Amino acid sequence: MKIIYCKTEKKMALWTVSLFCFLVFIAFICEGFYNAASSSRKKLLPSPSRFPIIGNLHQLGLHPHRSLHLLSKRYGPLFLLNLGSVPVLVVSSADAARMIMKDHDLIFSNRPKSIMAGKLMYGAKDIAFAPYGEYWRQLRSICVLQLLNNKRVRSFRRVREEETTLMVEKIRKSCSSSSSINLTDLLVSLTNDTVCRVALGRKYCVGEEGKTFKWMLREYGDLLGTFFLGDYIPWLAWISKINGLDAKVDKMVKVFDEFLEGIIEEHREQMKGGVNCDEAGGSDFVYLLLEIQTENRAGFRLEADAIKAIILDVFAAGTDTTSTVLVAELLRHPKILEKLQKEVREVAGRKLDITEDDLEKMPFLRAVIKESLRLHTPAPLLVPRESNQSIKLMGYDIAAGTQVLVNAWAIGRDPSLWDNPEEFHPERFFETDIDFKGLNFEFIPFGAGRRGCPGVTFAMAVNELALAKLVHKFNLALPNGGKESDMDMNEGTGITVHKKFPVLVAATPQSG
Repeated sequence: MKIIYCKTEKKMALWTVSLFCFLVFIAFICEGFYNAASSSRKKLLPSPSRFPIIGNLHQLGLHPHRSLHLLSKRYGPLFLLNLGSVPVLVVSSADAARMIMKDHDLIFSNRPKSIMAGKLMYGAKDIAFAPYGEYWRQLRSICVLQLLNNKRVRSFRRVREEETTLMVEKIRKSCSSSSSINLTDLLVSLTNDTVCRVALGRKYCVGEEGKTFKWMLREYGDLLGTFFLGDYIPWLAWISKINGLDAKVDKMVKVFDEFLEGIIEEHREQMKGGVNCDEAGGSDFVYLLLEIQTENRAGFRLEADAIKAIILDVFAAGTDTTSTVLVAELLRHPKILEKLQKEVREVAGRKLDITEDDLEKMPFLRAVIKESLRLHTPAPLLVPRESNQSIKLMGYDIAAGTQVLVNAWAIGRDPSLWDNPEEFHPERFFETDIDFKGLNFEFIPFGAGRRGCPGVTFAMAVNELALAKLVHKFNLALPNGGKESDMDMNEGTGITVHKKFPVLVAATPQSG
């Protein structure tokens, strides 16, 4: 009886297993039919084939904007990459960018969650990386209406003119003692010192304090542009603990937090002593933000971490190397440099120095800066966006939660939009009223729409004045009789485009 029962039990078990396998088989068939039917109902984006786990990560390369530009030539102005487990929409045309940043700007105004930005920006409490919502809207309102409005930017005119004059004096002193000058260091110091005075109230550029501060900014910028594998393959996030990246980030966060905490406490003490933020020398961003916090002007509680995050945003955006790449292009094109010098010196006339009032009379200078921004977009892929709902775009179905990379660098070199796009030709901007303020989608070096850069006016004021004073006071050339073709324009790696090697120049003071 026991033997019969065992045989019956084995048959039942075998039958159960067979039934289970059959049901699984049917489920797979049904899923296949469902997916096929679903695909027939949806128009899927073109996409290159991918590897398991990593998806298309291997196709990004050291310079993703260039790699994605090449892929767009094969897959079109809209295509999908799978970076690990994350779907990413790559946008490479002005028309597609307009749809993302204007027609459907609200749908694409969110930011994807970034582990690195979360750590470095106090849980993404800054303007650049904060998710779209009421908090971000309040923060942007503070920046646009109170920190970076036209009146406030004009109020920092004295700072810009003083710092650019100091740069000229440094170059003049170096001319007599060296055959070549590291212009990259001088221009980076100019922007850092200007931003320090505007944001913090004073410079941090002397002695050990200066060395430490420069190191902090350099390390911070490098980390912000570091690829974090855990953002795309979450279960591999532990690698950053093994390779020391987590420890490096934690150290930098601690160092910067202590520094900013000291700055804020110093400002609070001065405010207790009766310093008004509108007094001469007192209108820096920290004072303004503390006053907004104290008076509750923002309509919500502005926390200390938010103040620190905003200041870090200012440094991250304000210390780019746009001017360095621009000077490199001028050295490669001496006739354009000569034409620019002629314009600046004619406007200056017998005046000893250039002021911001003179810049309005220099259309070629503005064209030169625009052309440099077109060819060398500071953040070539802008800051990633994310769709907050499903949408149909140019006939394709885009799922909610899809990340978006707008390749502004590729759009600036699109031959259907620009004649001879690889050529440095500033005069092209005499034939058009295209500007970089986010209304012309063939030229979006600072983005557009709700998430466009709010500090464009301030950044351009520094760059225009620095370039004008540089070519007004000096004749520039490559050192040691170098040829224009010798200029190395290779790019470094990171979140922003910058030259891999510093720009060295021979500067001769202009006589008369």
